[in-house]
Amino acid sequence: MSKIKSNIDTILNEIKKAHESSHFMRLPIPKLVAVSKKQEDYKILEALKFGHRYFGENRVQEAQQRWSKKVEIFKNLELRLIGPLQTNKVKQALDIFDIIESVDREKLAKELAGRFNQDVKTRKFYIQVNTGSETQKSGIEPIEADCFIHYCIKDLKLPIVGLMCIPSLDEEASMHFALLKKIAERNNLKELSMGMSGDYKEAIKFGATSVRVGSLIFGERRL
Repeated sequence: MSKIKSNIDTILNEIKKAHESSHFMRLPIPKLVAVSKKQEDYKILEALKFGHRYFGENRVQEAQQRWSKKVEIFKNLELRLIGPLQTNKVKQALDIFDIIESVDREKLAKELAGRFNQDVKTRKFYIQVNTGSETQKSGIEPIEADCFIHYCIKDLKLPIVGLMCIPSLDEEASMHFALLKKIAERNNLKELSMGMSGDYKEAIKFGATSVRVGSLIFGERRL
């Protein structure tokens, strides 16, 4: 058996177990988003060959190079942008990603709204919240999240469906997941992208609807 298939099967089983023992067991099982950032292409092809269809990329240019031909070959792909988005890359991003998870500032939201129409591929957006208020991380500050969500949905008419966060490395991840869940509930947002290789099972306990896993599937990234 392929190691990548075995890894995916193991993680999917762990996701199912964590979900069944959570308070959210009546909701759909969280999606496993395979983070393909800087991974060698043969590994991605293996995952595709065995039927995996949810992938997350950090950079627009890398995603274009990797997926422009694959989307014509492999059906039912769901590509997500999970890394920071520069405003000058918005047009390209809207043409390749099904979901953009990293809406994190007013300037970007305005640019997305100005280019969003029925012809682009992107149909859903998440707002990234900087739950740890870390200066080196992207994301809207938690105290500003409610106003920003309202602005994006009501004023810009963007289809915001959920929130995303990346917990601080030196703090309990559960604190960040709980905070993101509270913000989502206040704003009636159903989707939560949270949890990575080291903490995805914890994220599921707090209502994650998708988890982003890279190294546990593909091994360490190439430089």
